Amino acid sequence: MTTALGAAERVMARLQSGKHMSATGIADNLRFLRALIARPRNVGAVLPSGPVLAATMARQIDVTREGPVLELGPGTGAITAAILAHGVEPSRLIAVEYDEHLAGTLKQRFPAVRVIQGDAFDLTHTLGARELPPFAAVVSGLPLLNFPHAARRKLVEGALARLAPGAPFIQFSYGLYAPVAPPAGHSVVRAALVLRNIPPARVWVYRKL
Repeated sequence: MTTALGAAERVMARLQSGKHMSATGIADNLRFLRALIARPRNVGAVLPSGPVLAATMARQIDVTREGPVLELGPGTGAITAAILAHGVEPSRLIAVEYDEHLAGTLKQRFPAVRVIQGDAFDLTHTLGARELPPFAAVVSGLPLLNFPHAARRKLVEGALARLAPGAPFIQFSYGLYAPVAPPAGHSVVRAALVLRNIPPARVWVYRKL
């Protein structure tokens, strides 16, 4: 909890010094702060993903590829907005958010996006019996390094299994290396290093070979 409170203090300092921020930006940071204090492991950052990181992740999506796009851990919707701005139709996007309040905010902000409140680490249960075609991309804003290695691997392998051949699983992290090694028959590359983010982040792209 000490770590979470320290992170909360940094968010509050950002809010107090950020007079240029819009009312929406301040509200998003407050929602993020509440989620951070309630579930620090699930949030895993001191601020929502910045616009440069969000846009960099969205650019890894091939919008001409058919099929739905799955977003895991959208939080306040920074990456969601970037995915839509990149050209993905809202009706194609499915967002899985664990936090009840954040999920409610996402539904209001992006009414045409299918927002599901559920556990991204248990996609079989969360997506249920929905008949979905293979995903054209999976974009993860989850702080995977906060979770045990076995849970990380299960999530990555589960996401890859739901992708169309050659489609990307896109994950950011603050570590020097990919959150997990690619499963057999898959590759992972560092697509970008985003220095203009707090903290700096790397974007990793997994694909089936």
